[in-house]
Amino acid sequence: MSNQSFRLAVVQCKGNTLLPDRFARLKDLIREAAKGGGQVVLLPELILHDYFCIEENLRHFDLAHGLDAVPAKELQALAKELNVAVVLPFFEKRAAGVYHNSAVVFDADGSVAGLYRKMHIPHDPGFNEKYYFTPGDLGFQAIATRHGKLGVLICWDQWFPEGARATALQGSDVLLYPTAIGWDDAESGQFSPEEAKALEARHLDAWITIQRSHAIANGIYVAAANRVGREGHLRFWGNSFIAAPGGEIIARMDSETEGVIFADIDPSCVEMERRVWPFLRDRRIDAYQGLLGR
Repeated sequence: MSNQSFRLAVVQCKGNTLLPDRFARLKDLIREAAKGGGQVVLLPELILHDYFCIEENLRHFDLAHGLDAVPAKELQALAKELNVAVVLPFFEKRAAGVYHNSAVVFDADGSVAGLYRKMHIPHDPGFNEKYYFTPGDLGFQAIATRHGKLGVLICWDQWFPEGARATALQGSDVLLYPTAIGWDDAESGQFSPEEAKALEARHLDAWITIQRSHAIANGIYVAAANRVGREGHLRFWGNSFIAAPGGEIIARMDSETEGVIFADIDPSCVEMERRVWPFLRDRRIDAYQGLLGR
């Protein structure tokens, strides 16, 4: 954990930002984040593309790229220009036939501070990620930047307390979850309008609650950047938010608006929260062997 405070900016926006007007909009949002004092900027999952995992299609593998791709280079240069660290999620082509759901961290000087590859890969109707992505092999990390240590995870990772704990223990100042999650019309259509509305509200509440619990259990800031808008039968539910180490939400977006939210990440608040609730002190590391089996 670092000793300095920094300002976190979380961007919420629509996907497929490689379209000329959309990519310009994405860069404008990053500039807005920097103008608002953001020193670390978090973008949503797979933000350069439509959420192609809605279907299984061989042609979608052509979307994958490395850090030498033009959009990545442009955002890397923008990070340097604005003196901000940018967390850019992207569809990584590692080798022929090997692809990852990844996030690169560009530091404020434009260098590559680190790379995270999504560890937990879902496969549900509308979220066919096992078809595209090899599970991550870089482990859980605290990526050091000029402004702080970033614990980057991605979307489905957010449901697993093990990933949050392992990342927090690496010395992260904040857990960052780039996300692409929403409601599935195919699922909602199986219920009456009243039942579907209640189900959707419950799913959204569960998503927020599990991440707030990571903040509480680890005494750490947690932030999620989600997409908005409709893509096929998926309606991304937005609600990007930042939670304090005590779990309280200190900034939150709605389900439709593109924009930026901010919060100051203060290591002294993490220190105080862990003194009051010393969960890390009282862990029984001698008794958790069963967690390593099914």
